Order: sequence, then C-alpha cells, then structure tokens
Amino acid sequence: MFLTLEPRLQQSRRMLLLSPLLAGLLTLLCGSLLFAALGHPPLATFHTLLIEPIQDLYGVSELLIKALPILLCALGLAVAYQARIWNIGAEGQLLIGALAGSALAVHIIDWESRWALAGVIVIGTLAGAAWGALAAWLRTQFNANEILTTIMLNYIALNLLLYFVHGPLKDPNGFSFPESAMFGDASRLPQLFEDGRVHAGLYFVLLAVVAVWVLLSKSFMGFQIKVLGLDRRAAGLMGFREKRLVWLAMLISGGLAGLAGVSEVTGPIGQLVPQVSPGYGYAAITVAFLGRLNPLGILFAGLLMALLYLGGENAQMQLNLPQSLTELFQGMMLFFLLACDVLILYRLRFKAWWRKPQADGKAQEALA
Repeated sequence: MFLTLEPRLQQSRRMLLLSPLLAGLLTLLCGSLLFAALGHPPLATFHTLLIEPIQDLYGVSELLIKALPILLCALGLAVAYQARIWNIGAEGQLLIGALAGSALAVHIIDWESRWALAGVIVIGTLAGAAWGALAAWLRTQFNANEILTTIMLNYIALNLLLYFVHGPLKDPNGFSFPESAMFGDASRLPQLFEDGRVHAGLYFVLLAVVAVWVLLSKSFMGFQIKVLGLDRRAAGLMGFREKRLVWLAMLISGGLAGLAGVSEVTGPIGQLVPQVSPGYGYAAITVAFLGRLNPLGILFAGLLMALLYLGGENAQMQLNLPQSLTELFQGMMLFFLLACDVLILYRLRFKAWWRKPQADGKAQEALA
C-alpha cells in the first residue's frame, strides 16, 4: 500500500486531551472558508452564529434549554461507550420517553396532585430504559450488533410517535393539528426563573453529571465497565459478567435518554408534538466523544453543541443560511476529532508503490 498507519510506541496523553480543542479550531477554519465561499464575511458570520444568541440572559436561558436534553443523552451514551457498547439509539429512546410520558400526562390533565409530575417523569424514564433494554436483549441473546439494532429502533420509535400523535393522542379540539392536548399544570416542570424558560430539568442534568462521574470513577461497577471496554477477554478472566454489564449500560443509557424526552414535553413544549427532537440524540453522540466520555467534558461539549443549534437558527433568520448548517458543523467537528485521534495514536508511513517487497535471507537461499 502507498500509505499505511503504524501504531505509535508512545502515545501523548496531553495531545489526546487537546484533541477536541484542535478539532474545534479546524472546524472554525473550515467554516470560515465555507462562509467566504458563500459570500458572507467569516468574522461577522461567526459573531451571528456564536455570540449574538447568548448576549443577554434570555439567550443564556435558551442555551440551557437546548443543552439539557443533549447532555442527558450524552451522559447516558458515555456509560455505554466506556464499555464499548455502541448505542446509536439515544434518539429513539428519547422519543419513546416523550411518548410514554405524554400518554400518561394527557389522561391526568385534571389532576392537581404533586405526584402527577413524578408519575409522568418516572414513566418516561422507564420507557426509555425499556427501549434500551430491547437492544441489550437482542445483543445478549442473539449476538445482534447493537449499532444496527439501535438505529432501526430509532425509526420504529419515530413512527410510533407519529402514529400516536396523529391518532390516539391527538387533541380532538386541536383543529386537526398533529399534537396532543396541553398538559395540566401539575404535569409540567416548574420554571426556575421569571425572565427565562429554564425549568427544573436543570436539576436532572446536574444530578446525572454527579451520578455518572461517581459510577465511572468511584464505583466497582464503573471499574468493571471500563475493563469490559478495554479488553473483553480480560474482563471474562477476572470474573466480570459481560451480559450483566451490557444490560446495565443500556438501561442507564436508555433511561437518561428517556428522561431527556419526557423533560422536553413536560418542560418547554408542554404537549406531545412530532418535532419533539431536532436530532438531540444524534448530536449527543458527537458531544460524548468531544467530551472524551468524561462527565465534565461532556458538560462543556453539550453547551457548545446547544450554542450551534441556537446559532444555526439565528443565522438562518438573519443571514438566510440553510437550516442544515448546524448538522454540517456537527459533522465537521466529529470528522476532525476522529482524524486528530487517528494521527495522535498512529504514525503515517509512506511506501513507494513501485518497490516490490524483498524476500528474507532464508527465502533467497532457498530460491538459489
């Protein structure tokens, strides 16, 4: 081959930690070239994209609202990815959590009990965990690849949501719009501040950050998850039960994604609509890797991703840029992150394609 990758004998831990920052800088550079090619001044465009959305407290509150579901999904994915269980189904688990919570909320609209919200949150979280458990069952019983099963479950979850929002859960007084009735006040997450829309889901994120950090860094179960991710054979020799760890990781991952979904419908939306998620579950995959599967790193990466969502909407309204701008930047960030990681872990070796490999000494003697 003309170009090969050779593992480096010594890997720079510092460069691995700085890799997300380098990927971000490369994304900004390519974004500048893209904006210039489209006829927009790069600096002014980046100001519209990254600065204007958070210039006031209301903008900061909108940033937090966008970040909350992404962070919950990414924290759950970090647990699965530490065990090398490639859950791509956070989007579907989020949608199922939103659907299950909404199914209960529309039937208890008249309730005034404080337990109404607790019931809706628990049902949504358990539904997301059950959707993740389905992929775990297929993996442990039939050795089905979780990448394929979770992707397919995403589409099943989306079509289930569309069926119910156009059918059984459709608001009869909603003028034929595909949406459920507005939830009762007892089933809504309370707002934390009067000047913004930030809701109590912020507490869920903070608790999840601490819980995931304790699980992965301070518990024996987290140690088992990491060993399973590093070497499955070694984990088996040490007596760690792989199937149990797969179930645990998928239950936690799905549960947090389901919590993200039910927090969306009980928080800023207040009802079930087809556009519950603009792709939060998929964006969480990039956030998990940008944050190096570390809860604190995921926290900062999630805020950055939420800023891209806000900035993309702002750029679309003010500069008439396409709506797919956010997805483009997400893709570039993930691409550059993976590229940086490859170059940090491996060394490029060039070989002259016209040179044929020479036989060793014994082979030459045999031929002679």
